[in-house]
Amino acid sequence: MMRKTVFAGACLGLTAACALPPKGVSTQDIAAYEAAVASVGCEMVTEADYLPVEFQTGLTRQQVLDITAYKLSSGGAERLADGGVKLTTGACA
Repeated sequence: MMRKTVFAGACLGLTAACALPPKGVSTQDIAAYEAAVASVGCEMVTEADYLPVEFQTGLTRQQVLDITAYKLSSGGAERLADGGVKLTTGACA
């Protein structure tokens, strides 16, 4: 009985540690986001970087921010010293 409890706890811990895509965002939205970020040089720092990503994908600013947070938590992006974000997957790898 103790082994099952420890195993179940370990599985839940692993599941909680995995980053989940934002609600209401499809895999197609994430692919479009990656392509749009690549088109602006793989980095988003200023409004001039975020606006084209929103325009190309049809996503709202909040959705772009949510996908960016997902990418950061899943290791698909990294924070830049200037406060921006650099995508490190797909065409930006």
